[in-house]
Amino acid sequence: MKKEMTQEERLDYLVEKFKEDSEEYKNLETPTDTEGKKRILRSLMNIRFPKPISQEVLDVQDDYLKEISLEKKIVKLSDIPEVKEKISIWQGDITRLEVDAIVNAANSQMLGCFIPMHKCIDNSIHTFAGIELREECNKKMNQLRLKYGDNYEQHTAVPMLTDAYNLPAKKVIHIVGPIVSYKLTVKLEKDLSDCYKNTLDMCAENGLKSVAFCCISTGVFNFPNKRAAEIAVETVEKWLSENPEKIDRVIFNTFKDEDTRYYEEELR
Repeated sequence: MKKEMTQEERLDYLVEKFKEDSEEYKNLETPTDTEGKKRILRSLMNIRFPKPISQEVLDVQDDYLKEISLEKKIVKLSDIPEVKEKISIWQGDITRLEVDAIVNAANSQMLGCFIPMHKCIDNSIHTFAGIELREECNKKMNQLRLKYGDNYEQHTAVPMLTDAYNLPAKKVIHIVGPIVSYKLTVKLEKDLSDCYKNTLDMCAENGLKSVAFCCISTGVFNFPNKRAAEIAVETVEKWLSENPEKIDRVIFNTFKDEDTRYYEEELR
């Protein structure tokens, strides 16, 4: 019978296996402290392009990430109060939410964030889901490139559905939000509204009854936070009124106090 590994043993094993898997970093010196090892592992996972790895490594990774999920404390839908019928605001780490779907603010390559230890939501979701998520995204993008050409990139407001792997959520919906380069326009506002509408449509089509939205397009995509919250709330409320039986709960997941305040103002 196979010996059960401790979490520290899993961490040590995974650091060495992901180093072996990397031509560039295979001789990297491993830190002796636990936090240093965690940073190295996450960084190696972040920079890793989709390619095969042994099932044994995947099994240990999955056990490791599921334990981390428990350590972070899973947040159930019943733990989150409604501020309006079928609508909630929850501030915190979206990777803790046990809901049918969480929404990832993706880039047009749809493979997650490759910057080691980056604090964006795309990096966090891919890190704690595990490397299987990037592999599935890559397969889906390759299928789209067969259809649309080798240079295909995912269009703004077109959602992609994947499994959530080691996250408490059942599914992840990846969507590319509009980028505000110079000034906000009516077209960019419509694109953001379409992100919410199209994601809700995908939930309804796939029987996903609860969904947590991150603050799409804010941050590095430069969409003004207050206007983004206004559009999000307006679009979701309109969709729910037109589709009263299709979704049980929509959660606006915020990270910054500023965004929480904007959503609270909109939902009074």
